[in-house]
Amino acid sequence: MALNLIDDPWIPVLCTDGSRRVITPWQMAEPDVLQPDWPRPDLNIACLELLIGLVFLADPPVDSEEWEHRCFADPQRLREKLAPYAPAFNLVGDGPLFLQDMEPLAGEGGPVDMLFIDSAGANTARNNADVMVHRDRYGRLDFPMAAMALYTFQADAPSGGAGNRTSMRGGGPMVTLVDPEKTLWDLVWANVPCGHPAKMEDLPWMRPTRVSDTGQQTLPPVGELFGVEAFFGMPRRLRLVHDEAAVTGVIQKPWGTNYALWKHPLSPYYRLKPGTEWLPKHPRAGHFGYRNWLGVVMENSGGELAERALCLREQRVSGGSVIVAGWSMDNMKPRDFILSRQRLLSVLSAEAEEKLVGLIQAAEAVAVALRNALAPVLAGGEARDAEREEFFLQTETKFLTHAQAIERGEDPARAWLDDLRTQALGQFDAEAVPGLDQRGVETIGRIAEARKYLVMALAGYGKQGGDIFNSLGLALPETRKRKAA
Repeated sequence: MALNLIDDPWIPVLCTDGSRRVITPWQMAEPDVLQPDWPRPDLNIACLELLIGLVFLADPPVDSEEWEHRCFADPQRLREKLAPYAPAFNLVGDGPLFLQDMEPLAGEGGPVDMLFIDSAGANTARNNADVMVHRDRYGRLDFPMAAMALYTFQADAPSGGAGNRTSMRGGGPMVTLVDPEKTLWDLVWANVPCGHPAKMEDLPWMRPTRVSDTGQQTLPPVGELFGVEAFFGMPRRLRLVHDEAAVTGVIQKPWGTNYALWKHPLSPYYRLKPGTEWLPKHPRAGHFGYRNWLGVVMENSGGELAERALCLREQRVSGGSVIVAGWSMDNMKPRDFILSRQRLLSVLSAEAEEKLVGLIQAAEAVAVALRNALAPVLAGGEARDAEREEFFLQTETKFLTHAQAIERGEDPARAWLDDLRTQALGQFDAEAVPGLDQRGVETIGRIAEARKYLVMALAGYGKQGGDIFNSLGLALPETRKRKAA
């Protein structure tokens, strides 16, 4: 048995009537197909990237006008456009194999479990250090599962020891996708970049591997920020070991393709200062909420140090949401898989966008003031950081309400300040007041002083208060110095 990823049905999906079936890629354009249905969230996100990449490979829109013209799904057209690429998409067998070295690799195959980022490496398992990772879960994988795991691993490849390259976007990149919240085709089409159909040799496994043992780099196509290889990168040199029914192991060799200066159209980027190299963003562990929007869901002020993914900058659809996903990594160790859905904002005027950015910046300033004020109550580090995270969680619903007000042309700055004040003082008192009578006089004095500092900052006084009020566009309160001036 073999599997061709273009011709054969292999992708499990949920349908609009709640049923589940297995489709070929061209069937993503059928009107009843809703979303991929793999048993892991990282596979589902990678599957969306793969489907977007296949359309970009075979039949992308030339420009925004053609994108608009072709919004309606056409399964038969997609089938015809994908068909010529089928010879490049065999998973096992003879000839070039999907995302694997062109030539067979010598050596003994390691466990197929290695294709999953949260699997324990050999040293980790040997030392019984697999607390946040897992060992021996997948002894063998059926061909569809192996194909999806292989794609996910190449797209997200983390650090993996000497010579094992990370993905084009580093280990565990952040992925952002526009979701119109309709069918699978609507989601895929909303994120397909404009371009021209690629040639077969543009796929990296259709040519000898560009090894990087002496630091060789693979750059984007001349004059471009990315090409089709952005969706089909091969940082790892792999060959699957299999029997008639399943993949049973993986042979890996070091020094795969070393990508440099690519900008993936589905990921946000940042840089340390204007004029320096753009770097891909990576998720942090924990909840992704409005505090993380700047440079990811919406553009930051100026845009010189952060840039949203191309699919968001083009803003092709109104309504729906933004899917934010990716592995939070500590070097080569996975910490958490982030999967969040955020509101897709309507196109805002420059003034409205500035107001929305101000709400986020004001909340960040209040969170810092709260964290500092809690110093006499909580030890530094994780305890106070947890309170800061709780502050953002508890204010998220109100923030979204105020964001809608800004979209309607209103200015909720004063109401947002009231919300931030209520939450910050409430959190402070919840930590400081219980057991206050059992604390020493000196500690009580420090707590009282800290609360006074927080109240003053929330009223606009001091540097922290200035940051809060300036972010919201509110007039600073009069001080003696200011009044004299």
